[in-house]
Amino acid sequence: MPGWLVLLISLLVACAVAAVLNFAIEKIAYRPLRNAPKLAPLITAIGMSILLQTLAMIIWKPNYKAFPTLLPADPIDLGGAVITPTQIMILGVTAISLAVLMWLVNGTRLGRAMRATAENPRVATLMGVRPDTVISATFIIGAVLAALAGVMWASNYGTVQHAMGFLPGLKAFTAAVFGGIGNLAGAVVGGILLGLIEAIASGYIGDLTGGVLGSHYADIFAFVVLIIMLTLRPSGLLGERVADRA
Repeated sequence: MPGWLVLLISLLVACAVAAVLNFAIEKIAYRPLRNAPKLAPLITAIGMSILLQTLAMIIWKPNYKAFPTLLPADPIDLGGAVITPTQIMILGVTAISLAVLMWLVNGTRLGRAMRATAENPRVATLMGVRPDTVISATFIIGAVLAALAGVMWASNYGTVQHAMGFLPGLKAFTAAVFGGIGNLAGAVVGGILLGLIEAIASGYIGDLTGGVLGSHYADIFAFVVLIIMLTLRPSGLLGERVADRA
């Protein structure tokens, strides 16, 4: 079976399983807390993350497992920069996913319902929107995107492990805060800038410090950026998207 076909099947299976799982989690863990204080869903999210990681560790054991290399591993030289076919695929899938998500949120009826529910669920209900359905759909969309990211991550590094999504999840949150919570374009800009900051800091600064702040410490720079942004500009680079009120 061709490598691209195996990868496609893996993506479809991962997206389907993640969507069903997230749909169930929303109904069981989040919906009862719909009117609870904002801290309650946050604590629930942390608890569910730990629970899922522990269950995955029990089922598949804590050891790293090899993820099959499905595309050619030969690097491609682009003007001095080296990139692999897998990384090109990841860039393409990311660009398509972002374009579809932007269209879904800004140009569809579901997207308008999502924005209305996020702004004011009670008023959205009066306008004919069903918040429970919209929130469930949002969880499913998030699960599909997370599954895509997981398969792409595993394809790039060639290994999988039960806690592999924890640190990337924290960095994704940092990128969203960096660009502006609630602003999709801001999240994209924040993610790109965060990656550049980590690469420059772990490379050039590592050379200047004799390797003291090298690649092994690259992860700390994401959280340094988070602390700085929360201190100086909590709304992010592009600002939180807030609807105008009369």
